[in-house]
Amino acid sequence: MGDKPKRPLSGYMIWLNSVREQIKKDNPGIKVTEIAKKGGEMWRAMKDKSEWEAKAAKAKENYEDAVKDFEANGGSSANGSAKKRGKAGKKPAKKNKKADSDDEEEEESE
Repeated sequence: MGDKPKRPLSGYMIWLNSVREQIKKDNPGIKVTEIAKKGGEMWRAMKDKSEWEAKAAKAKENYEDAVKDFEANGGSSANGSAKKRGKAGKKPAKKNKKADSDDEEEEESE
């Protein structure tokens, strides 16, 4: 069918994408890294983030529906465990080794 759906953006990233151009206008010649830093400061200073958190929750719902559709249409469900671990799909060897050692440590402590 195609590639697995991409993970949804966080509320912060949705907000940052909406204000990035404004930050560039307010700070001519600002570097890309400085935009992110400035955005982080602005985000932390914001009192009401509910609008962006609601958009992120909606994006997450859409993502979960898309993943279900993807898996129902012959997408690999072998990556089901990777979904819970974050970005395991990009570097599976490193992530899996770490996850395996974490699992072993948990079993020993039980």
